[in-house]
Amino acid sequence: MQYKNLTIIGTSHISRDSIQEVKDSFGRLKPGIVAVELDRKRLYALVHNLEPRARFSDIRRIGLKGFLFVLVGGWLQRKLGQYVGVAPGSEMKAALQLASECNAKVALIDRDIEITMQRFSRCFTWREKLNLIRDLFAAPFSKKEKIDLSKVPEKKLVKKLLGEVKRKYPSMYRVLIEERNEVMASNIIRIMQENPESSILAIVGAGHEDEILQLVSQKE
Repeated sequence: MQYKNLTIIGTSHISRDSIQEVKDSFGRLKPGIVAVELDRKRLYALVHNLEPRARFSDIRRIGLKGFLFVLVGGWLQRKLGQYVGVAPGSEMKAALQLASECNAKVALIDRDIEITMQRFSRCFTWREKLNLIRDLFAAPFSKKEKIDLSKVPEKKLVKKLLGEVKRKYPSMYRVLIEERNEVMASNIIRIMQENPESSILAIVGAGHEDEILQLVSQKE
């Protein structure tokens, strides 16, 4: 997806196809700036191969619900990565490596993970939590369409899944999707304005790219 000197690609964090798409995009665009869906803490963890771990001491900083989300989310991402044979965040790691090889600047555009988890702890309602627990228990018996985890989901499917999240878990959707899209779009606009002559490649998770591009085009 392109707008002026900006190209945005949506990836899956455990997909070999996404790694290849990142490589193809570098070869085609020769970007001067690579904007990635990371903050400093996640960048450090990714570069140093640190798995996301939740410690009880984190509860004071990010709240109980944020702690549980990191705990369960980190475990699930590791398991899915082992299932498909791709470490979570491999496409971001490939982008960082290629940026280094091509002397491209790297821009971190996502919100600090601790702020996001603090917001999640404050906003995620207990009703939504009960809905989530119920859905997790029902998942093994669900007859919904299967997803090939080794590939980036089709946009139609991503929009459908995000629509379900927005309907069932509006607070989760607002904090994890809408608010972060606003932050990432604002950061991208700043980068575009400061570097009007540079080719900018933004790499974000599938499902973020459409709204981010829309926000950029509206605000920029």
